[in-house]
Amino acid sequence: MFPCYPRNMNDAMISVQGLTKIYGFGVRKVEAVRGIDFEVRRGEIFGLVGPDGAGKTTTMQMLCGILMPTRGEATVAGMDVIQNPNGLGGRIGYMSEGFTLYGSLSVRENLDFFADLYQVAPEEREQRIADLLRFTHLDHAAERRAEHLSGGMKKKLALACALIYSPQVLFLDEPTTGVDPVSRRDFWLLLNDFLEQGITVFVSTPYMDEAERFHRVALMHKGEIIACDTPAALRSSLRGEMLDLFAQPQREALYRLRVHPRASHVQVFGERLHLLVTNANNDLPALQDDLSKQNIQISDVRHTTASLEDVFVNMLEKQSMEDGPQTMNNDLSSLVHRPSPDIAVHVSDLTKKFGDFTAVDRVSFRVRQGEIFGFLGPNGSGKTTTIRMLCGLLPPTSGTGMVAGRDMLTQQRAIKPEIGYMSQKFSLYNDLTVEENLDFYGGVYGLSNSRLETRKHWALEMAGLTGRERAMTRDLSGGWKQRLALGCSILHDPSVLFLDEPTSGVDPISRRTFWDLIYGLSARGVTVFVTTHYMDEAEHCNTLGLIYNGHLIAHGSPASLRSNMRAGQMLEVSCPEPLRALRRVKKMDGVLGAGLFGDRVHVLVEDTDRLTRDIETALASEAHPAQHIAPIPFSLEDLFVTFIEMEESRQNTSQGNIA
Repeated sequence: MFPCYPRNMNDAMISVQGLTKIYGFGVRKVEAVRGIDFEVRRGEIFGLVGPDGAGKTTTMQMLCGILMPTRGEATVAGMDVIQNPNGLGGRIGYMSEGFTLYGSLSVRENLDFFADLYQVAPEEREQRIADLLRFTHLDHAAERRAEHLSGGMKKKLALACALIYSPQVLFLDEPTTGVDPVSRRDFWLLLNDFLEQGITVFVSTPYMDEAERFHRVALMHKGEIIACDTPAALRSSLRGEMLDLFAQPQREALYRLRVHPRASHVQVFGERLHLLVTNANNDLPALQDDLSKQNIQISDVRHTTASLEDVFVNMLEKQSMEDGPQTMNNDLSSLVHRPSPDIAVHVSDLTKKFGDFTAVDRVSFRVRQGEIFGFLGPNGSGKTTTIRMLCGLLPPTSGTGMVAGRDMLTQQRAIKPEIGYMSQKFSLYNDLTVEENLDFYGGVYGLSNSRLETRKHWALEMAGLTGRERAMTRDLSGGWKQRLALGCSILHDPSVLFLDEPTSGVDPISRRTFWDLIYGLSARGVTVFVTTHYMDEAEHCNTLGLIYNGHLIAHGSPASLRSNMRAGQMLEVSCPEPLRALRRVKKMDGVLGAGLFGDRVHVLVEDTDRLTRDIETALASEAHPAQHIAPIPFSLEDLFVTFIEMEESRQNTSQGNIA
């Protein structure tokens, strides 16, 4: 068991020893949390990071007095959670993953309700609500019903409701799951403002990049804490050097590098490969020499910083997997597709209106056969509406389009056999067995008995579920459910596959192996249309489309979007207090934008040389000098935020001209 204690434990707000939770008995016994130990000090953001089913929510609910532990000890804000759970009232705030809001109430009415619930004194209520509305930037929407808020605004309102009575400890259970990067960035800046009031924050998240923002992180897997430290210390624990490189042909390079003794953790990131070597000076020449003998050329090699996901994957791969290896069978030879045109998806001026509201406004793009197309955008931007039109589920108001050679307007029924669709929640029936789910979807797709048996055999092999045909779907891990859902969605050999946030909540190894299979499908001519909020996943796509307020505001490969960005240049600033640095640099002349990126600050500037000097001087004058300032390429998250800010500026200017 991995103990997790801060270096200074004199001011611990949360203390846990041997905390365990067991469900069921006998063969149904499940040890959800396995004797974990940690302490959280006052005023820090402590992150519990791991996939669905790791034990995060169970741990949090035990600390909040919602669940009774099987054994162990826990105190929160000086209160014994086991002996006196009712004593936590008035000391903690809890925001569940579902964040209970009342959709029929306005923003203000929700805040009033929670103020009544927590018995906030009348003399404090008005000022507290006014402050929360201002902090969350919801003051302009105070009278709007909660059901009409965007996903990001709902998260902010839920946070405000949890803070209505100034708790000492705030528990946040996956507070930004399913929220776009812009809203996620705003949410964490808002939360850091509240930290200055002395609140301690305990947060769980499946986003590895998000964990970079925390003071300390505990990596949780199968009910155990497998590592715990600051993000910087965890990253430095990974032995070796991370490299990004360009290799052609890529698929052959990927195969050769994965079996090469001098490389490990080899992954595709768009047009580049990401891998770990022991020593670049020794290993890189050997890799280049060996691959050149196979007519594979390596170029544009860059050193890169290991991510927390790299660390997590490395730790998981070192552990023995009780439920078998988390790998997929990438043999896709049984897939035989109908002839498809070179352009698999083509839409022109696609528009959808609901009454006076325009959800999608004259969107045009093309997707080539076999291409992986990433469709990105904030919540409420029009992604789902566009996909529903492409799938023939929703008629467009105007515009034209073709999907797999079928007309969206006149051949909607003919489109459906040509496409596969996998939703975020996987659309599986938990009360059916693995085989029964496959049989059900085979029937939906009208497969003959002989064809269904062949396809079922392939799907079971692909998902690693051979021998588990009679297992109940509800008992599968997130990674296995994900692969079973993929098997169900392509059981009928579709030529176009739609994936709606397909890796949400699954562990990093399952995410990486899942994308290996997607690359295999793409190589055999299947067109993949994917939405995701993981910006590192967007790197896997050949082409990206960014939609905002119903408009397609950017379109191209990740590399072309970076090279064509003319809004300025990006600086990365490393310093001991990134939040203070962010607030300082935002006010500086020549800074076009800035945001937290993990434990660093990314600053968009006009003149890198001048601003490097100015930032160094400004931070040194405030007694927290920068450790490192350097120009960097735009990350996809930086691009995402910058394009949206540019579009908002354009829309504001346009509205001003009209006025």
